[in-house]
Formats: sequence, C-alpha cells, structure tokens
Amino acid sequence: MRILVTGKEGQVATSLRERGVMVGHEIISLSRSELDLTSDPQFIVQTIVEQRPEAVISAAAYTAVDKAENDALQASIVNVRGAAAVAEAARQLDVPLLHLSTDYVFDGTKPAPYVEHDQTCPTSVYGVTKRDGEEAVLAEHLNSAILRTAWVYSPFGNNFVKTMLRLAAERAEISVVSDQCGNPTSALDIADGLLAVVENLVKSSDPKLRGIFHMAGTDAASWAEFAEAIFEASALVGGPQAVVRPISTDEYPTPARRPANSRLDCTKLHQLHGVRLPRWKTSLTNIVERLVEPTGQQ
Repeated sequence: MRILVTGKEGQVATSLRERGVMVGHEIISLSRSELDLTSDPQFIVQTIVEQRPEAVISAAAYTAVDKAENDALQASIVNVRGAAAVAEAARQLDVPLLHLSTDYVFDGTKPAPYVEHDQTCPTSVYGVTKRDGEEAVLAEHLNSAILRTAWVYSPFGNNFVKTMLRLAAERAEISVVSDQCGNPTSALDIADGLLAVVENLVKSSDPKLRGIFHMAGTDAASWAEFAEAIFEASALVGGPQAVVRPISTDEYPTPARRPANSRLDCTKLHQLHGVRLPRWKTSLTNIVERLVEPTGQQ
C-alpha cells in the first residue's frame, strides 16, 4: 500500500518508515521542507494530492509542549489549521486518514484510565491545540481515525529514554517526577498499530472503525518507575545506570502543566481493530538494547 506520512524526522514517522518496509508498504514520508504545515492550506492539500497515496497518516505536529505556552498562534496553525488541511487532502483523494493525538487533551484528574468518550479538558496550550485539531479533522473527513497516544519513546529523535541514558552517563543520581503516571509507548509499536489500523480502514467501510481511539503501551508507570526500568534494562546490556530520586511535580515546575494521570484505556482499539500494543517493559528492553550498542546514539 502506498501510504503518505506527514513528517520525516519525528519518532513515529521514522518508525513508520522502518516498519512499513518490513511489511511491504511504500511509505512516502514528507519532511517539513517538502510539506510545511504552516503553509497555505491549499498548498498542503495540493502537495498531498499530487502524491496519490492510498492512505494518509498525519504524524507531524507542533510538539514543543512548554514552548507552546508562549507560542499559541504557531501551535494552533500547525495542530489545527494544518491538521485540517491534511484531512481535506485525504477527503479529496477519498482515502482513509489516521491522525495522531495525545493524552494532553485530558486534565489528568480522573482517578482511573481515560476512555475515548471522557470529557476533554486540556490544561496546556499544546493540549488545547491537539483537542481542537481532533475536532477539525473529524469535521473535515469522516473516513478518519484519531489515535491518542502518550509518553512516546524510541531509538530516534529526542525522548525520555535517551535523556535518562545520557544523564546516567554523567551523574550517579537523577531526580524524576513520581506523581505523574501514564503509559510509556514505543514509537515502533505505534507504527505497527497504525499500519494495522490503516489496513482495516482500507478493507472495511464500517463506521465503527472510524472516530477516536486510544493507542498506548500496555501497563502504566510513573516517570520515576519508567526511569528505574530504563536503568534496569541498560544494566543488562552494560549501559549507563543511575539511582532515581523520586520527586513531586511541585519540585520540577514547567511552563505547561502536565496531566497527573495520563493513563489511557485502549480496550476499544482492541475490540474493534484487533490491535493491542505490547507491554511497555518488553518494548523498552529492545529499544534500550539498540541505544546502548556501540553504534547506538544516546
């Protein structure tokens, strides 16, 4: 299948290129220089339509969570207007669209994992723009699936796993927030899940396969527990280790407020699409092994 992916350097886009080739898909990954989501919407539409894909995966986004607090206009242009233009292109092509979203659409106050029909209530500019982007996509193209994910890590780009390994090579103890919990999610697993969902959408016009879904790693952890697991996996392959000192969110203030609870219930995705991502610790072990190899980049 010929699949167009917005973005080229991001964790999910890079993972899609790796995984897509393995299962026989042609992945057309467009970089920012080729498809800038701040461009005129009609240019975005034209650029995508000219590629004639059989499906579109909208992975590019404004993801600088803290920077967005003082850059709301730019974040909105990319995450709302740009996302809507990508959806319009998919509509004109009459092909399925998969759009990546985030746990940040919720405020994190629910005591249990979030399900798809829970009320959104973002507490950051980034979260607001991603929520508005979801609505814009669904309003533009009914043949769409929104996939919310969380705590993404991979061998590529910048992420929590790579940061922890780098810091552990520099210091013996690292302070990590312990009162925020979520589902650590491998971008490689996200890519596998997206490719499975897009095949379902191409094969079936069932409206139940469209709409909003949660897709995150199985099992949950706090950031501190995630860090401890990273160092345990690293120790097994001779990589850097450090002692984790749990701290509160108040001890590590950030411009954008993070949800205390980012856990996502992914039952709907499994029931309707037959997709369930692996346990995050299993995926983490494989990625840490890649990162601490002599050729790995930490």
